[in-house]
Amino acid sequence: MANVRDLKKDINYVLGDIIEAVYIWELTNADKDNKKAEEIIDEAILAFDELIAKVNQKDVENKKKHFNAINTELEERGRKLIDKINAL
Repeated sequence: MANVRDLKKDINYVLGDIIEAVYIWELTNADKDNKKAEEIIDEAILAFDELIAKVNQKDVENKKKHFNAINTELEERGRKLIDKINAL
């Protein structure tokens, strides 16, 4: 992990791409109910807010371990959201 700025960019790009994928799904499936798709977007926004809050924590003893845990959580949450998109 290079630095905090790169971690913030990764969070932004991953969750932004997931939201974009949901929007594309909504456009290509206009005849289907978009309620579940909107829930995925809301969950991605919530994940973004929570992860950025964790990155900005100041009272961390071991920063490297803390940031690696955030990166791992980003991967896990991103995979779960992608699985939800694929299930639509």
